[in-house]
Amino acid sequence: MKNYQKYSKGYFLPPTVDIDWLKKDAPDHAPIWCSVDMRDGNQALVIPMSLDQKLEFYKMLLRVGFKEIEVGFPAASDTEYEFLRRLVEDDLIPDDVTVQVLTQAREHIIRKTFDALKGVKNAIVHVYNSTSVAQRQQVFRKSKDEIKQMAVDGAKLLKELTEEAGANYRFEYSPESFTGTEPEYALEVCNAVLDVWQPTPDHKAIINLPATVEMSMPHVFGMQVAYMNKNLKYRDGVVLSLHPHNDRGCGVADTEMGLLAGADRVEGTLFGNGERTGNVDIVTVGMNMFALGIDPQLDFSNMPELVETYERLTGMEVSPRQPYAGKLVFAAFSGSHQDAIAKGMKWKEEKNPDKWTLPYLYIDPKDVGREYDGDVIRINSQSGKGGVGFIMEQKYGIDMPKKMREDFGYCVKGVSDHKHKELMPDELYQIFQNEYVNVDTPYELIDFLLKKEPDGTRSGTVDVTVNGKKETFLARGNGRLDAVSNAIQKNLGVTYKDLTYSEHALEIGQSSRAMAYIGITGTDGKITWGAGMDTDIITASLQALFSAVNRMKAGK
Repeated sequence: MKNYQKYSKGYFLPPTVDIDWLKKDAPDHAPIWCSVDMRDGNQALVIPMSLDQKLEFYKMLLRVGFKEIEVGFPAASDTEYEFLRRLVEDDLIPDDVTVQVLTQAREHIIRKTFDALKGVKNAIVHVYNSTSVAQRQQVFRKSKDEIKQMAVDGAKLLKELTEEAGANYRFEYSPESFTGTEPEYALEVCNAVLDVWQPTPDHKAIINLPATVEMSMPHVFGMQVAYMNKNLKYRDGVVLSLHPHNDRGCGVADTEMGLLAGADRVEGTLFGNGERTGNVDIVTVGMNMFALGIDPQLDFSNMPELVETYERLTGMEVSPRQPYAGKLVFAAFSGSHQDAIAKGMKWKEEKNPDKWTLPYLYIDPKDVGREYDGDVIRINSQSGKGGVGFIMEQKYGIDMPKKMREDFGYCVKGVSDHKHKELMPDELYQIFQNEYVNVDTPYELIDFLLKKEPDGTRSGTVDVTVNGKKETFLARGNGRLDAVSNAIQKNLGVTYKDLTYSEHALEIGQSSRAMAYIGITGTDGKITWGAGMDTDIITASLQALFSAVNRMKAGK
């Protein structure tokens, strides 16, 4: 690939490197979450949400459990200003929820922001200015001292306007484009802001570290966060926050590394929506914690509804392979995967372990509102007997013998391959019914009358339709099935051996019916399977025999 020489590292390692935090293998508690869907997410949409759409989205965020929500940049547009006023005037901000507003460190923008905040009980005023080398040189063309003074002046104005309003707002500062800023300079600016605010453990300030453009590997970002964590002034009065973007595709990893390195809070969006490659996906970060046995303090238990609402309101699509949320993330099409999952489910039923463990399924799909038969075992031409058998048993109560499952699996693969499509459970059931159950051509069982002889054998008659013509055969054997089998082989010119038989009650949906399965081995050594379904188990077994014979006659 050409032109790689024109690129170089845009990030800076901290002057002192601390990697003690890397000894941790996981966080031990959830961070404070702040949704920035209403700002970062909304500004990245091709068509931003309307006022009513934003209200519905906001209410969804409340249901999920967010306690801090950035509701917009009130000075940036009339819609964002009106949205905040609507929340205030309609009393839509719960007492335990804090709304966050964003403002640049510029006086007229800060003043308009405070106008929008009138009447808000709990608010975070988030002020920022860019501190990176690129921004200082190319955009602002200002020195380090001048950039730092912009931050200090903004911090002072926030404090003054809050005191004038008689409010108790909390403050947040972001050295925007932190990842392209020398860490010691970012620290200098943040500490200067904190000197203005003088935070305490009872009234904390937020220092937010935005990976505005993701520039480094995640462990480097972790080192930068660890440096800030160790060297910020007033640390017991500071909430250290992260705001990762996803330019390198590592937003989740950056967040997890940053949390291990000492961060207390995360700003992100649902499903990673945001400009360019997006913000960090809070759903994935939260569910990663959930899968490690840590309560994320957010409720994603109805993921399909969350996805539907998100897609409808934003016009965005959640990828089918999006972790935890995509339509295909639990799907197993491969035969070996399906077989392992089916066996794992069987083991789970037998052992009833208190912790989740199952091949190929990192979490229980039911914990996010998904189902095993429709979401996990999916059938196409790559599928095998394990998955097909699992669906038939779980959804329809049809528990075929192992060898018959294999035969049915090949049958299903053939249909899927021919149609070039995935097969739904009801299609599997219909294939099974059409191919195996009560097959009555060319031979149809009409009736039978068999009595027990003194020697324990059974004898009597069997009424059969042969190519549309009714005939009656004499039957005798060790039992009813053996007697009818002997009559078939003697009168219809059919030869087979090693009759395999099993049966069970249909427990799902059809409790009054019985299923019987029979396999017969032809002279060529091939086993042909048939199934019978009836309210009478003897009739079901004889129907299964006729089904097998008819399928053998047809060369199946």
